[in-house]
Amino acid sequence: MTRRAVTRQLRHDVDLNDVARGDGFLFVRDGVGLAARGVTARVPVDDIEATLSAIECDDDIGTPGTGPIALGCLPFLPGAPAELIVPRLVVGKGPGGERWLTVIDGDDLPPVDVDGELAPRPTPSASATSFTIGPGVAVETYLAAVAAARDAVRDGHLDKAVIARDVTIDADQPLDVHGILLRLRASFGSSYRYSIDGFIGASPELLVERRGDQVRSHPLAGTAPRTGDPTTDAQLAANLMASVKDQIEHRVVIDVVYDALIGLCSYLDWQTEPSIVTVANVQHLGTPMEGRLSSPAPSVLELARLLSPTPALGGHPRREALALIAAVEGFERGRYGGTVGWVDADGNGTWAVSIRCAELSTDRRRARLFAGGGIVAGSDPERELAETQAKLQAMQSAIVRA
Repeated sequence: MTRRAVTRQLRHDVDLNDVARGDGFLFVRDGVGLAARGVTARVPVDDIEATLSAIECDDDIGTPGTGPIALGCLPFLPGAPAELIVPRLVVGKGPGGERWLTVIDGDDLPPVDVDGELAPRPTPSASATSFTIGPGVAVETYLAAVAAARDAVRDGHLDKAVIARDVTIDADQPLDVHGILLRLRASFGSSYRYSIDGFIGASPELLVERRGDQVRSHPLAGTAPRTGDPTTDAQLAANLMASVKDQIEHRVVIDVVYDALIGLCSYLDWQTEPSIVTVANVQHLGTPMEGRLSSPAPSVLELARLLSPTPALGGHPRREALALIAAVEGFERGRYGGTVGWVDADGNGTWAVSIRCAELSTDRRRARLFAGGGIVAGSDPERELAETQAKLQAMQSAIVRA
């Protein structure tokens, strides 16, 4: 049976969060992105290109993200099994103000109630009222792992390794995912907000984006807190820019991403010095990259698999860093530290690094949060612990009010 995707201009505005709600799918930044409902197919990542190409397409728009798309996550460990989702209904908003609706209806699927799916939704009310926050991996295990990674760098075995930890939040009632997404929009609207199969977050870091032959990446590495006081935050930003430890950590990431992309590009430009990227609770060193892919251009999914995990989440050299992480970290990351995003039938798409995230239990009563940091020779375990706590606040503050 041949499936058929129909894409038409959407003439009225729709809130993507209201389309996704708590049981759909979302990937959006600054109002640009996709929201989806229903599942046409779940497809192994290796088969997604053939699956999308086999869907007939009636597309009046013809911009990246129209027609059939797939979205999902690639786990932290390279080569780990992964499925992408081909949704039944997708609402998209482009950077030029375009709005569209794509519906896939196969002969074996009931018709989509488009009006019902796009109807405005009331603001969700809080359900959970009591929360218990506790460690996943023990703090002592985390501190020992940081020390082990630091010593491995000092001994010349690694340039950098990223050590993470997890915490859990238990609620007395199921968490309202729609409400969490709205709170993330209020505080982290310029991050890539996502919700896919119980994996939710607001990532500030673009792994890779492809639109035609144009490619972009914006690696982040090196972190300082934000206090809300402009004078204090400016000083913290200046300290971050001057920090040898953070500049080394950042340079490792930039060099690896550049080396991975340059062979695929006719040109690749980047800032010679990092800039400060701010989100609500922390600030990072960031370096935007932009280039033109050589022909034939690889799919964004190929680029995402090439780059993930970046040294900002794994380390460098990759094999040695991943081996150290597996030996000392004390838990399995799963989707944390990998990448999340979407791809269309032409290979366009956007993928963010899977950070500032939470993994929800099936009953939605438990959330598992993750945070980590890059460890180099000058790293101090207690300071790294404080950095992870600052990063955890992004999701923690959105969840404990749900």
